[in-house]
Amino acid sequence: MKKILSLVLAAALTLSLAACGNKTDSKGDQPAAPDSALDLLEKVWNTYTDDEKFPTSGGDYSEANSKEDAPGVYDLTDRAAVDSALGLPETAKVDQAASLIHMMNQNTFTAAAYHCTDDADALATALRDNIQQRQWMCGFPDKVAVAVVGDGALTGGMCYEALNDAGDSHTRMIVILNDNEMSIAPNVGALSQHLTDLRVSSGWTSTKRVIRKGLSCLPVVGKPLQRFLSWAKKSVKSMFVRENQEGFFNSLGFHYFGPINGHDLKALEHTLEAVKQLDEPVVVHVLTKKGYGYSAAEDRPERFHGTPPFYVETGTARKKGTLPSYGQVMAETLSEMAKTDEKIVAITAAMPSGTGLSYFAERFPRRMMDVGIAEEHAVTMAAGLAAGGMKPYFSVYASFFQRSFDQMIHDVCMPKLNVTLLLDRAGLVGEDGATHHGVWDLASMLPVPNMVILAPRDLNELRAMMRWTQENESPCAIRYGRESVDLSARYPAQDKPFRIGEWEMMEQGGDVALLAVGSMVAEAIEVRDLLEKRGIHAALVNCRSVKPMDEKMLRQLANRPIVTMEEHVLTGGFGSVVCAFLSGEGLPAPMLSFGIPDTFVQHGRRDQLLKYLGLTPELMTQRIIIALKNGEKHQ
Repeated sequence: MKKILSLVLAAALTLSLAACGNKTDSKGDQPAAPDSALDLLEKVWNTYTDDEKFPTSGGDYSEANSKEDAPGVYDLTDRAAVDSALGLPETAKVDQAASLIHMMNQNTFTAAAYHCTDDADALATALRDNIQQRQWMCGFPDKVAVAVVGDGALTGGMCYEALNDAGDSHTRMIVILNDNEMSIAPNVGALSQHLTDLRVSSGWTSTKRVIRKGLSCLPVVGKPLQRFLSWAKKSVKSMFVRENQEGFFNSLGFHYFGPINGHDLKALEHTLEAVKQLDEPVVVHVLTKKGYGYSAAEDRPERFHGTPPFYVETGTARKKGTLPSYGQVMAETLSEMAKTDEKIVAITAAMPSGTGLSYFAERFPRRMMDVGIAEEHAVTMAAGLAAGGMKPYFSVYASFFQRSFDQMIHDVCMPKLNVTLLLDRAGLVGEDGATHHGVWDLASMLPVPNMVILAPRDLNELRAMMRWTQENESPCAIRYGRESVDLSARYPAQDKPFRIGEWEMMEQGGDVALLAVGSMVAEAIEVRDLLEKRGIHAALVNCRSVKPMDEKMLRQLANRPIVTMEEHVLTGGFGSVVCAFLSGEGLPAPMLSFGIPDTFVQHGRRDQLLKYLGLTPELMTQRIIIALKNGEKHQ
């Protein structure tokens, strides 16, 4: 959501640039028609929105996302190529237009070019329709870039960067601020809506222009009169609209309109039709109620932000898990630790319920900090707290943690501060969607000095790791999945305290060694059972300390074929560092490394995605058996 303003600003700039492409310059030369830009967008967009490029089931991801079968796609990192394709002069705005196309290729959340929605499929449809009609980017006055931004997204710095840029460049665009928590200010009366109607009407706008122009031509008294009328307008308006509503956006170069009742569709349509005529950046402040129309969602909006199937009559879930969530266990353990350690503080980025920290907040409200959707700030603030002698714990979804990569390196790891990162939803997250898969965190942290990385096999091991962090004095990250696991019935928790750099040998076996990380330990147990039925004896290792690794055990296991298993991308993941270590020691590399290939994983239940990626116990067992047979042939 925070990226939407940057993308739509780029769309607005692209619209204005394409419109300029129809004009003759002062030398009489005719620049290339904007169709060249349309052709560029059409080729790029069709390449990345073709249904065959984004399969939802079956097929090969690597083939599906290959660019080799998409001739004519431009290298958008090549400035000269982009300028040539757009047929436009070299300006800074061309770079922003190219940025739009590049961000669209990444299937970003947002939408642009008049028809705007957060849904990527609707975005593709809108752009495709407009391109086919040869109207988009051709300077038609009824086309305008629109961003729909939630009030929560305004807590992130990227929104301010885009607003500041758009206001400074006076780019024509509309920002619809969907305020469903009334966090800026409530509507103070019907007259506020009347003033909004008046201000956005074409008659009022044109009248202001005529008066402004006329007064500027009057000698001596013109400018004073203009200043007086401006003051009078603001004074009347301030009686009905709170100053902070308009002042903030006006200071950034936007015209503010609202607040408007977002559930009054006629008033909303009227306002949007009117502001569309303005040739300047505009903010339309819309008040809505989250969960409007369904009492259960209105009463508990955060719970219904994302929910499994539930009974409509009561709002209760159709299926409840028997185990507590990882987040719940984390929060309970952290609360127990906080009772005896006053230096412990917890931080969340607008996710107290999703991460489980609402439990901690109820017990220690003064030691719980919610920074809003601002993960970068959260990490740096945690670093500052640690530098001051506190023990900060930042709980965040693994996918959202990606935003704070720079802060993690420079603010936490470089000074070696005692900050604990609790990465929830690490791995495949199923129905949360493609953008929420937490499969890049290891690759971002493994190369960074001073960072300790842990991955519990189940809920009990998470408790042990949490308690260990009380004595830790260096940066640490604990990654755990969405689906709760309890292996204590078959593999009880060890009596000895947890130590970093030590793996757990869960089962002995001399034919092959299965090295599993975190959530994949449960799958590895099933793989071992299946191999045992085939007469293959596998050692099973819980690689709970991802960094530092248990190098001693790894050397001991190198006398047999090694298989690594992780719910993470293969590039830069656990398997990669195991391979690098063994190669550096002159030992054989792993026979197989199971993980996620170089692709974006789509929406689906976790079991479906594991099957699609070849990571189910049955599919991994088949590959191991084949690899072992092939190895015997080559001996």
